[in-house]
Amino acid sequence: MLEFYFSYRGVLKRLRSGALGAEMDLIAGYLHSQRYKPASAKLYLSRIARFSHFADKRCGLEPISTTIVDRYLRTLGAGSPRIAAVTALQHARRVAPDRFVTAVASVVDDPDVALLSSFSEYLNKVRGLEPKSRDGALLGARRFLQWFRIRHPSQDLGTLTAQHVLAAVEHRLSLSADCRTRTAATSHIRTFLRFLSWSGNHLRDLSPVVPRTPQWRLAHLPPWLSWTEVRRTIDAIGTAGD
Repeated sequence: MLEFYFSYRGVLKRLRSGALGAEMDLIAGYLHSQRYKPASAKLYLSRIARFSHFADKRCGLEPISTTIVDRYLRTLGAGSPRIAAVTALQHARRVAPDRFVTAVASVVDDPDVALLSSFSEYLNKVRGLEPKSRDGALLGARRFLQWFRIRHPSQDLGTLTAQHVLAAVEHRLSLSADCRTRTAATSHIRTFLRFLSWSGNHLRDLSPVVPRTPQWRLAHLPPWLSWTEVRRTIDAIGTAGD
């Protein structure tokens, strides 16, 4: 089934090696049956293959323990690659549960792994976002959660208020340098808040609270030109028609 997504022999050989090599065709078939877009399926299969080689060096053909999974996830840091890897490994475990000792992604020091994994599924299956857009939204959600956990460590997301949202947006915008990143930041927060309401993690949809960021036309142009630039512009004007 891997041939449906990949054609190069070297890539197929790499995918079919490692601790989960024997299961990769089954995983590919599962993703196909779930109607994942080819780009998304290829991304998940590649991430599973990376973990497969990591696990192979540590357990071979033995069942993959939670310790190995946790160790691998820690190598990815706390950003979107880790979240995407968690989702990919959950697919692998659904297809090949016998290869894992216990459930994937039980990292105790990250309380938001399960929530962000659900958010990833929402972005994929409900919103239909491409992997690149999905990773951006996941990173935005991660940053929003980190801000909330630090500022309000004793509260859960069910207590999130409009004041919290506005404060988080203000903080995020203070770190954004241009209109494009500011617009993306607010869009990601808005998407995550819609998900919290849709999934039942919050009783209200707080997304309308997030303000729209203005995008001024021609804002990327410099406010003035130097005399040298003015002369260069004048000299570039054609005179053939005179």
